[in-house]
Amino acid sequence: MDAGLMKMWVALSSIALMFIAVFSIMISRLKLKGIFKYILAAIAYICMITAGILIVLVVFSGPVKG
Repeated sequence: MDAGLMKMWVALSSIALMFIAVFSIMISRLKLKGIFKYILAAIAYICMITAGILIVLVVFSGPVKG
């Protein structure tokens, strides 16, 4: 697989992780109570941090030569 295509898939997966994080936070704040609220929120924040790290890696890795 080409390096540019691989960077595209990493960027798209990080965008998907951001969407999952946003919807998980919304669900945890509006629908859940008790320990499940905090567990889902923690998972959502882990997804958001992972997505942020991946986006930073993609952006700062520079353009692909080809």
